[in-house]
Amino acid sequence: MPTKLIQGLQKLNFPQEQIDRLAPLMEAYIKELRLFNSAYNLVNTDDREEIAVRHILDSLSAVELIKALADERAAILSREAVSACPANPNQESAPDNPGLATIADIGSGGGLPGIPLAAALPQYNFVLVERMSKRCAFLENAAAILGLRNVQVKNLELEKTPAASFDIATFRAFRPLDDKMLKSLLAVLKPGGVLAAYKARRQKILEEMGALGYAEQDYKIVPLTVPFLTDTNSGDDRERNLVILQA
Repeated sequence: MPTKLIQGLQKLNFPQEQIDRLAPLMEAYIKELRLFNSAYNLVNTDDREEIAVRHILDSLSAVELIKALADERAAILSREAVSACPANPNQESAPDNPGLATIADIGSGGGLPGIPLAAALPQYNFVLVERMSKRCAFLENAAAILGLRNVQVKNLELEKTPAASFDIATFRAFRPLDDKMLKSLLAVLKPGGVLAAYKARRQKILEEMGALGYAEQDYKIVPLTVPFLTDTNSGDDRERNLVILQA
């Protein structure tokens, strides 16, 4: 019988070819998380199935949304590059260069959501920003074990991260947003960049963003379905949403 990880990837509509590539990588990642969790406090459980559902599948539940945002940013950057320095005056369309867009995982911790997203989207560059050096060592080791050549690790605090560094910044498990934190997050985005925050209840999001002075039309709340977590009505369910805010 397939594991919850494989069943979850199927429920998230990953093609079988991608599941065959991605599942072993995520199994290896879960192994590393469990091995180093007690030393580095990476996740809130050592249970393999819980890690698969609450952390891996949760991170991957937004993969299509993140990909769409990155594709859009890459297309814009490609057009800007052609306008600035056209290699061929007769060229009517921008080159397809998705590598132009850089996605950051801010406060990456154990690499969530950055490592699962980077494994699922190898065409994009990911930067894992983490302030604790020992966790950075774990992240570098995990990326090497998984062979993720599209991942860089930066040992930095959010406030000390260079401005206008990233096209997309994502994060999960942050404390509630406050004005100072939001300004720091938006500052690391390039002009036109996008903040994509994994959050829980819609009502809490509305209250949080309202306290920051944002009207509901100023951002998007997109519901996420996390297999085995939000796709049934059992007692363990949690509401999950992705908040999308443009810089």
